[in-house]
Amino acid sequence: MLETTERGREYHERVSAFMEELVYPNERVYDEQMRAAGNPHHQPQILEDLKAEAKKRGLWNLFHPHPEWGPGLTNLEYAPLAELMGRSPRIAPEAFNCNAPDTGNMEVFTLFGTEEHKEKYLNPLLDGTMASGFAMTEPAVASADATNIELSMKRDGDGYRLNGRKWFTSNGMHPYLGVLIVMGKTDPEAEVHRQQSMMVVPVGAEGLTILRNLSVFGYEDREGHAEVVFDNVYVPAKDVLKGEGEGFAISQARLGPGRIHHCMRAIGMAERALELMCERAESRVLFGSKLSEKANIQDWIAESRTEIDMARLLTLHAADMMDKVGNKEARTLISEIKIAAPKVALKVIDRAIQVHGGGGVTGDFPLAEMYAHARTLRIVDGPDEVHKRGIARAELKKYRKR
Repeated sequence: MLETTERGREYHERVSAFMEELVYPNERVYDEQMRAAGNPHHQPQILEDLKAEAKKRGLWNLFHPHPEWGPGLTNLEYAPLAELMGRSPRIAPEAFNCNAPDTGNMEVFTLFGTEEHKEKYLNPLLDGTMASGFAMTEPAVASADATNIELSMKRDGDGYRLNGRKWFTSNGMHPYLGVLIVMGKTDPEAEVHRQQSMMVVPVGAEGLTILRNLSVFGYEDREGHAEVVFDNVYVPAKDVLKGEGEGFAISQARLGPGRIHHCMRAIGMAERALELMCERAESRVLFGSKLSEKANIQDWIAESRTEIDMARLLTLHAADMMDKVGNKEARTLISEIKIAAPKVALKVIDRAIQVHGGGGVTGDFPLAEMYAHARTLRIVDGPDEVHKRGIARAELKKYRKR
């Protein structure tokens, strides 16, 4: 049975109340403060106020599986909370200190960081006073295959020299950005999955340049997606995570939980879009009757309800299996939800936009921005096609064994 625990239900009630009381009413305040600042990467005061209140209420670091750093929720307990946060994707994840890429980077520092890394980076990240970036994707290669990564990490005495270019480094424009976790190639001659390493690079390191922000469907996301240049950046050997050649293994450990977080937030977006669709359909009259009385609109509502519930059940099943057998053993299910959830969100948001007419594509409603964000989820953390390839291989393996 995919039922959460009493603890999970309690946190769900508390997060839901926080969303109703503080997040939804302050979405317009957030917009006003961002417009007044005139800077798309401004950190608005309302977000800091919400963070302080969430911390005060014990709704902080909810994603973190280790009780030392948060409530120690299981994936199955946390997944419905991520769905609630997905209903207000610009504000809620960071308000609870549960936003990507910081969540994944905090887990990497927890699992593989030294005591120095934990003191300098993990603790401020857990406290919400620092932001971090994850620099993996590159403009010159098909980065969906992580073995293609070209950024050079050449040994130089007691450290390494980094040369290359990254882009779509999330949090790259965040005013609190303090550190990057960077994936590159330390040994091009090694076995293909042992060529890569991950290193910790502080922002401000000599030779590190944040070149520009990349807009996404014309939106300048507040945290940014930066293009970053590494020009002979020196990294001491002590800042290699886990050891040389462990980059690919770390990336797989990091991306599993992150993918399920993305999927639950996508389902939250879809739920809110369905609510907006129903409210609009009930309030608008067209050719003598409400939109909600038109057969095609009822079809869209019914299909949306069914598709959301199917995606949620599959995602909860994946979360449950991650808890029971681990991320590696549950990787096929994780790939399935990574394909299914964003597609469902896109379908539902698209229908909601259509019901809203011209208003749906404007900034007066959250739907257009939600659509743009949901569309990126078919690419980030591995495009659909890569996940389909893995699922097909796992399925065919059953028959080859016969």
